[in-house]
Amino acid sequence: MKLSLKSIATVSALSAVAVVPMLLSASPASAQMAGSYIGAGIAAGVTEDAAGDTSFGANIQGRFDVPVAPISVRGAALISDSAALMPLVTYDIGIAPGTNLYIGGGYSFVTDEGRSTPLGDRSAPVATVGVEAAIRRNIVLYGDAKVGFDAYQNSNDAAVSLQVGAAYRF
Repeated sequence: MKLSLKSIATVSALSAVAVVPMLLSASPASAQMAGSYIGAGIAAGVTEDAAGDTSFGANIQGRFDVPVAPISVRGAALISDSAALMPLVTYDIGIAPGTNLYIGGGYSFVTDEGRSTPLGDRSAPVATVGVEAAIRRNIVLYGDAKVGFDAYQNSNDAAVSLQVGAAYRF
């Protein structure tokens, strides 16, 4: 499945239209999920590299909750043929009890440039949007999308990756 920059922009615009009403009606402090976590799951690249390949692998994600502000410092590793290591900062919005919507950015450092990860094959700036929900006292489920800008060596295309996983909250 080859996604162009135009189709990514269209999906992003439609997502923004769907999310804006939630953002405007949500009170960040009222329902925000507190706590830090570390978890693992799957990661799937949904865009193709220059050879027409996509990448499927694992993800490890962590969140450090900043208690005095609605932000979190996050880390993610997307692993397949190579690994993409990402420090991220997100703005967290409580949308239901124990559930956050988060949006933010950071940078993807590819450990072996030229080898495939779910988020491209070279280091690049990254934007992320996702949802996390506490389903038990110490168990969180998360899912997000990451977009790496100019994340392929032989192309100026963006890379898109989807992640889902479960985490231990502490």
